[in-house]
Amino acid sequence: MNVKRLTSRTLWAGLLLLSSGLANAGITLSGTRVVLQAPAKETSILVRNQAPEDVMIQSWMEIEGPDDSQDLPFAITPNLSRLGANRQQSLRILFQGQGLPTDRESVFRLSVQEIPQKSANDNTVQIALRQRIKVFYRPAGLPGAAADAPMELKWRLIQQGGKPRMEVINNSAFHVSLADAKLKNGSKSYDISVDMVRPRSSSQFDIKELTGVTSINDMNIEFQIVNDFGGLDKYSSAMSN
Repeated sequence: MNVKRLTSRTLWAGLLLLSSGLANAGITLSGTRVVLQAPAKETSILVRNQAPEDVMIQSWMEIEGPDDSQDLPFAITPNLSRLGANRQQSLRILFQGQGLPTDRESVFRLSVQEIPQKSANDNTVQIALRQRIKVFYRPAGLPGAAADAPMELKWRLIQQGGKPRMEVINNSAFHVSLADAKLKNGSKSYDISVDMVRPRSSSQFDIKELTGVTSINDMNIEFQIVNDFGGLDKYSSAMSN
């Protein structure tokens, strides 16, 4: 019994500390994603400090995806700076101009970490909070338009390991960031565990609670994507089987 009480109190104390740290987090970014459109070789995003005290800001770029051996053709300035209370500054993202595919988009991650000043109270727990957003490099002259890519997705029901799964095929040159998707089968609806689908590739996703399929004639897909501005756009699609 004592062990359970200690665990419960420790858990609540941790949650309260975390909530306090989140409530006092000062920095915000002016967007949830960045698109660098060629032939431009740089873009920027604003970092705002809404806290009543100065903070240190550390920023860096990372490879997004399994190929972490790829060289990172970007630089950020400033990558470490002091941001005053209730002030803002611009982070410049600079592209070296080569090293990325020209027939499709590439995606990276921008991390911005807040390093709080040392507290005068020795009993205070400080948390360094990090925000991560996607950075898309979009070459010039790509066929089609990013806004049309969601309508070109092909949705196929497949069997994998004896279970039905959804395969999403993206033949466009643009990433499609799926926010959610549902398989509609008559009056029934099944959630699909979706993620971003890379250009000229396909991804397979689990379909929650769907155990078997006898016909796809009455099936369709309703889904939402995150657009270039961080908003949600809704679509529907027939099955492509």
